[in-house]
Amino acid sequence: MTKSTDAQSVKSYFARAYGRSPDRIWAAPGRVNLLGDHTDYNGGLALPFALAQRAYVALGWREDTAVHLNSAGFEPWAGTLDHIGPGMPASWAQYAAGTAWALGITRGFDAAILSDVPLSAGLSSSAAIGCAMGGALANPETVGERHNVVNACVRAENQVAGAPTGGMDQTASMFAAAGHALLIDFGRDSMMHVPLDLSPRGLAILIINTRVTHALADGQYGRRRAECQEAARQLGVTALAQATPEDAERLDGILARRTRHVTTETERVRTAVGLLNAGTPEKLGPVLLASHTSLRDDYEVSCPELDTAVEAAMEAGALGARMTGGGFGGSALALIREADRPAITEAIRIAFARHGFTAPEMFTAVPSQSAERISL
Repeated sequence: MTKSTDAQSVKSYFARAYGRSPDRIWAAPGRVNLLGDHTDYNGGLALPFALAQRAYVALGWREDTAVHLNSAGFEPWAGTLDHIGPGMPASWAQYAAGTAWALGITRGFDAAILSDVPLSAGLSSSAAIGCAMGGALANPETVGERHNVVNACVRAENQVAGAPTGGMDQTASMFAAAGHALLIDFGRDSMMHVPLDLSPRGLAILIINTRVTHALADGQYGRRRAECQEAARQLGVTALAQATPEDAERLDGILARRTRHVTTETERVRTAVGLLNAGTPEKLGPVLLASHTSLRDDYEVSCPELDTAVEAAMEAGALGARMTGGGFGGSALALIREADRPAITEAIRIAFARHGFTAPEMFTAVPSQSAERISL
């Protein structure tokens, strides 16, 4: 569901910046994770879907090794391919150009980038940019080539931007399908589309962007990942999702809590897939709420704004709600009846104002298609 106006806008933006037409345009979506947070790097299950909001990259090749990047709202970046890679100065260009390093690109390029994925909201704005850039650079045509772009984007985030992400965001951006969630099994390296068409049942997924800056490279995310690796080592498993909730009782303190979240969250994804395949998405509510409790108490990645969003949504009639994404800020989601949306959004606004929080941004998430090349 590419928006033609945005595709035309990035084409015009490229022409203004570089005085020529681009060779290629790609768009890639942000994502929201219905269930399964912090399970990807633990070899578990995740259930994200692509957003309608997308990043657009218009790219033109050069005859040298120079690289020029322009993106609305950011300072232009210029350098050469030799300047891109691990250790480059921290900037937005790490995400936008790091994929070129990971793909082994040897030819310079100019790129213009526009995106309507909310920044720092836990909705994968960086993965959307990386996948759109990877698409424009590699022009993948097969499933295998799309996997190569995913792997390159993950390497760029891990090694260039210093964000130890696990690959869920990029996989969703490159492989999601409209009207579906994407079940990703990171232990088996497999995927399956699961129906997520809520509108015929009068349901919707409301996104609540708390506007609390969400950052994956600030150390907290990496600390959680290291704790999970230590828990797996003590339990003698390759990945923590191979453990069971009972195994958590063999550990102490923090490691027990981290293990309990990963193992129970993986089971919650299985439950959600069963409900969706059975055509009963309205029964997801308790599963979503249990996920938030686990992320808040056992994984300790929530924050007062996320908790307020969940509590206010539930009190106003939501069927279920949870924080979504890496945490430490970002967004929450609520499964609601469309008829209840005005009351629920108003209740959330009132609750945020009562606590003195910045007013949240709210919108309905529509399960959308994956990254695509756009005809010029």
